[in-house]
Amino acid sequence: MDNWWYSLPESTRERVDGLVLRDSRLLAVRETWEGVKTLWGDSRAPRPGVYDCERVVAARYEALADRIVRTPERPRDVETLAARTAALPGRPAAIEALWDGDTNGWFVALVAHFDDPRSEVELALIRRGRDDADARWPQAREAATTGTALAERFGVPFHFAGPDAPDDEAPRWRAAER
Repeated sequence: MDNWWYSLPESTRERVDGLVLRDSRLLAVRETWEGVKTLWGDSRAPRPGVYDCERVVAARYEALADRIVRTPERPRDVETLAARTAALPGRPAAIEALWDGDTNGWFVALVAHFDDPRSEVELALIRRGRDDADARWPQAREAATTGTALAERFGVPFHFAGPDAPDDEAPRWRAAER
């Protein structure tokens, strides 16, 4: 862990750890950054940046891992997603799976596309996928399986341009539709 972490006031470190224990990663990074700004002020001396704060919070997640109360994931089974989709205004035109990533790693978003009005609605985020020792990217396999079943349920196409590896620049369904 970066030594500057221990330079932050104890009250800041306690607040950051409290946020980590509640699985509030972004708020913990923000609190760390605010502590850095307070400690270093307007000094021109080199100081930790936001990425340094993210690394420290990741280290706090590791240190406190056995005590963190994880935010439960929303249900993402076909029945639940079908009900969620059916409750939206309009009929879906397609279901799409697409890669995205953040400081926690890669995930796949399942999205429903609508024509009237032309829009898209995120139905689920699949970060880890179901345990599958044979899949390098289990979140992609789960997204493909669930997305295909959901598309079949509504009689619409399913699109997943990059199921084999993370690619957040893969062609989108609307672009492929033309």
